[in-house]
Amino acid sequence: MLEYWRAVRDMEWMIPTDRPLDVLVEELTVLLASPDPELRDELAYTGLVRWTLKGSLDDRLTDLGYRMVKLFEHPDVQARTFATLILGAVMERDNAADLLDVADVRAWRDAFVNWWATEPDVRGWDDELGWLHAVAHGADTLAAFGCSPRLSAMEAADLLDVGVARLIAPSGYLYAHQEDDRLALAFALILCRQDLTEELSVAWLSGVQRYFEAGEPGPVPVPASNTMRMMHSLYLHVDLGVHYENLTRELAHAEAVRREMVRLLSMVWPSLPTL
Repeated sequence: MLEYWRAVRDMEWMIPTDRPLDVLVEELTVLLASPDPELRDELAYTGLVRWTLKGSLDDRLTDLGYRMVKLFEHPDVQARTFATLILGAVMERDNAADLLDVADVRAWRDAFVNWWATEPDVRGWDDELGWLHAVAHGADTLAAFGCSPRLSAMEAADLLDVGVARLIAPSGYLYAHQEDDRLALAFALILCRQDLTEELSVAWLSGVQRYFEAGEPGPVPVPASNTMRMMHSLYLHVDLGVHYENLTRELAHAEAVRREMVRLLSMVWPSLPTL
């Protein structure tokens, strides 16, 4: 199996003709749960993403989305964290090609939120399994849903609250593999939606404020440090825009977001100037 998929990769992911496409997709889906990082990451994930974004699976996109949602129930963490990447790719393809039904998108969004909000294993890296990255992979999926024209501005803003909940959830894992940057990019991409009002663009920060206000003297809790790191990274996007997929985008209400972020960050770092 390993040699077969290596050969497919070496052929630049041209779809093999020796077996039905449905069989190939099923095999790659199963391999997303593999404990072998090469099989899972370099082959199964890469193949499914390439075929999805290229449009090769357009007539199977709905089925693929439901396959990934089912993997959120898998007992192995790597299956869950790589399923969310493929689901994000499904959404990116729909965002570009307008292929899916809104009811399916909302069902997948709910399943994703239910998984991501409660995923207990948020390590970025495991010495045997390789990349797990529940937070970073989920951030990519959050962005794909948040940028979907299938969802309203209000629904997109609700996803920002989901991101805050993930940030401040009790955890002993200090972001070590740019999870903060991936979350910041997800927030920034959603905040580029032009249908967001100024109120919706800053509403998510109320959750951060409540969390900061509940802080007590003593060592900085890990989730608080993760939150501050994410906001530092996000501020760069607020100030400079988002360069993504060869396009530079501006946040819909950058100045309002900037002011509110500085106000909140000054609660934990008083030397910041007031805008």
